[in-house]
Amino acid sequence: MEVKLHDIGEGMTEADINHFFVKPGDYVKADDPLVEVQTDKMTAEIPSPYSGIVKELKVRIGSTIPVGTTVLILESEQKNTSKPSQINLINDSDRKINELNRNIEFSPEMDRPSYKRIMASPYTRKIARENGIQIEDVIGTGPAGRITDEDVYSFIKGAKVEPVVMEVTTIPTQETVPSKSIPYKGRRKQIGKKMAQSLYTIPHCTHFEEIDVTELIALRELLKAQGKSISATVFFMKALTICLKEFPIFNASIDEENEIIHLHDAIHIGIATDTSEGLIVPVLRHVEQKSLKSLHEEMKNLTDKAIAGQLKVNECTGSTFTISNVGPLGGSIGATPIINPPEVGLMAFHKTKKRPVVNEKDEIVVRSMMNISMSYDHRVVDGATAVQFTNRFALLIENPTLIFVELM
Repeated sequence: MEVKLHDIGEGMTEADINHFFVKPGDYVKADDPLVEVQTDKMTAEIPSPYSGIVKELKVRIGSTIPVGTTVLILESEQKNTSKPSQINLINDSDRKINELNRNIEFSPEMDRPSYKRIMASPYTRKIARENGIQIEDVIGTGPAGRITDEDVYSFIKGAKVEPVVMEVTTIPTQETVPSKSIPYKGRRKQIGKKMAQSLYTIPHCTHFEEIDVTELIALRELLKAQGKSISATVFFMKALTICLKEFPIFNASIDEENEIIHLHDAIHIGIATDTSEGLIVPVLRHVEQKSLKSLHEEMKNLTDKAIAGQLKVNECTGSTFTISNVGPLGGSIGATPIINPPEVGLMAFHKTKKRPVVNEKDEIVVRSMMNISMSYDHRVVDGATAVQFTNRFALLIENPTLIFVELM
């Protein structure tokens, strides 16, 4: 039976093959990992849909394959005299993706004579591979013998193994000046394709605005003094919740093929997160139903998992609107954020700076000002609506107590 790469949702069309856990002739049980794959959102293990023997690997490590490609042939334990059928891997939140191409190139790990189930996350396995460690040699100290990141680091320290260094090729340019190159593949390539698709298919328009966040900073300091630390991003999300309810055209997705604009009732906000492997967007679901405290805790948990490469499928899919807080990175003036399709809007928050401002009494006062960049799909949203949306958002942030009044 054919095990194929299945679309896990959100229009995923392809994935990269990172690593095989099996080789032809291996016996596997249901839910044993078969292959590790990577999309623009995550790295994931693909489990076996049933017990059986691996007959053939159909794609090679490092290849990028489209959805529907046969990854491997698996012979079921149960004798089946009927015509072989095709098995599509259907994800529940932990079941992810799979892929490969002919002319298999076996890695040293695939030459081992036997296979045993190793409990370790994809990120933990990645640490081991990058440091030349066979994950099977590490003793796990986690629940049920699970191998943790710390176990791998301890093993590296004890074994004093030289880490595997990415090969860098020196290429002479036309001016014969030496240069260096790094691979354009994996998550970086997946992100590149998605961004290019978004930019070339969506007529982007970006609206810029500056917002006085002095009162919000004072409110956060007051809450902090009471032992309640709430991120500014959480206040931004709550203000956006109010705006998205009043302007539902921004909490929408477009289906060009069927000529439909879907207006979503639930508000699921994606949080653009910078990681060592590129931009990842974990998703906070039903923001409209959650308190400031719960949003703060959930956001921290999700961003930590994104940085560690441990997000599950349902934790990075299904967003209806995306935000990007680039202020902590020093982005202070503005940007033209690329929309996360099929959404129709994305708002970026830039660095807060104190500067002199003329108030309504013509007095020069020092205020904390923050710029925002609001990109929107001009097929769906008109410029006037975007201005009204950002004006409403600015009013709520400049008068943060209104957020609590509106949510009553």
